[in-house]
Amino acid sequence: MPVRVLVLRTAGTNCDLETLNAFQLAGAEAERLHAGALLSRARRLDEFHILAFPGGFSYGDDLGAGTVLANQLRARLREDLLRFIESGRLVIGICNGFQILVRLGVLPGLEGNDQTVSLVENASGLFEDRWVRLRVETSKSPFLERGEVLEMPVAHKEGRLVVRDRSLLEILRRNGQIACRYAGEGPEDGPEKGTVEGDPGYPANPNGSLEAIAGLINPAGNVFGLMPHPERHLRRLHHPNWTRWADGRARLLESDWRLGDGYRIFERAVKHAKNL
Repeated sequence: MPVRVLVLRTAGTNCDLETLNAFQLAGAEAERLHAGALLSRARRLDEFHILAFPGGFSYGDDLGAGTVLANQLRARLREDLLRFIESGRLVIGICNGFQILVRLGVLPGLEGNDQTVSLVENASGLFEDRWVRLRVETSKSPFLERGEVLEMPVAHKEGRLVVRDRSLLEILRRNGQIACRYAGEGPEDGPEKGTVEGDPGYPANPNGSLEAIAGLINPAGNVFGLMPHPERHLRRLHHPNWTRWADGRARLLESDWRLGDGYRIFERAVKHAKNL
């Protein structure tokens, strides 16, 4: 049976086609669907194995990033979404999708799924559009492999993670729910340049997130949200420095679409879903 993926979109979503393509390349049967189809009950979440919230500006972010769609889902689809998650099926939220999952409270998924963290305006006050390095911090998520370093771009103005209570950070660390952190290029960009231990500082940490947190998972590990865009690094040719790599242009041009750092996230998700 094929793995069925729902890529949920609304007015303002603009990374749905790229996310759809990523899952299709990974071997899934992916479908773009407007949120209205779920809210009206014309379609059901339980038709799918993976739910993806892609990036963009859902409903124009008019009331804040991800706010309108999160409120719609909370009011009309909350129980269906919680059952989907509790069944062990996978959910990924990228950029605006991460903002939606945070506002819904399913990330980090503590205290009865109330909202305990937020993604607020970047410390720079700017829309940050740059490539970043991520260090994976958890071994609990089927999307990730602990210790790997991934490179992919960010494109957001509200990506600075803050917590309602600082004690929550210790809970997230203890639970292994800090999925990935922004990382510097080397020792010269290490913790000594950051504001807290482990933070490489700006611009490696593009938004000023607490402890350089770039992504979170829920306690079970099957819900993953991150601010960077893995769907924008599916092939090594997508990387701006590909011409400088030792294996040369010819080999890169001959390679397929499954060698970028971001592709591995989608590939792992599809492989995991096949075994559910």
